[in-house]
Amino acid sequence: EVVLHYRPHQRDLIELQRFAEAAVEEFPIRQLPRFIPWFANDLFRLPLKPKKQPPVISSEEAEKLKQLSTPSECVTESPDYDCTKNLLEFQSYVKHGQTLIQAQTDHRPFNLENQGEPPPNGKQKLKRSWSVSVPSPKLKEKILPLSQELQNNLERLKLHVFYRAKWTIEQSVCKNQNLEDIWIKLNRLIKHNELPSCNATIQRSVGQIWIFCDILYCEHIRNILREKLSLTDKMNLLVHKFGIIFSL
Repeated sequence: EVVLHYRPHQRDLIELQRFAEAAVEEFPIRQLPRFIPWFANDLFRLPLKPKKQPPVISSEEAEKLKQLSTPSECVTESPDYDCTKNLLEFQSYVKHGQTLIQAQTDHRPFNLENQGEPPPNGKQKLKRSWSVSVPSPKLKEKILPLSQELQNNLERLKLHVFYRAKWTIEQSVCKNQNLEDIWIKLNRLIKHNELPSCNATIQRSVGQIWIFCDILYCEHIRNILREKLSLTDKMNLLVHKFGIIFSL
């Protein structure tokens, strides 16, 4: 059985028949030369021999193993060989010469099962975004030493100053600003290397912005966030497996 898939604009029957005939042609068979080993092929004089004979399983034991093994389920349904089912270029509404990018723009998002249906509850699924700092050996400002309170907490928890920590920005500390506006400003700060060792992500599903940094720079970063983003109230510094270790 030969199934030939063709695009809507390829309707030349002679050309399609030529493609089908070429697909079922037998491959040319080349007679292989006789294999000549490059080593001494003497099976009776092997350099290494096993010390013991291989174990032998009796027919009774083999029958017990067959009974213990569970039979695999047989697949009764015939498999689907249609490889063009989800390919956009084989759909009838795609015109000749129309690119895939244009077709995806006109029919976005493309899903044969849910095509034309609005998202559930009329809400679009929100995705998180990342912003990562570029490592730079030079710092624009002088980093002050850590406060005594934070140093005491690090000594008590036996944490190194290069341990990663996380500041959390919520809507409650954004004053009258939108969380998306804060995210845009934060990306600008990270892009210009004003927040050393930082990478951040916005978790839109929970309405938070997470800023990861080394503990060595955490107070310096908090001061910049307060000044440049006009953040109010205290923010908590969290470390994985230790919880909140500092508030500022």
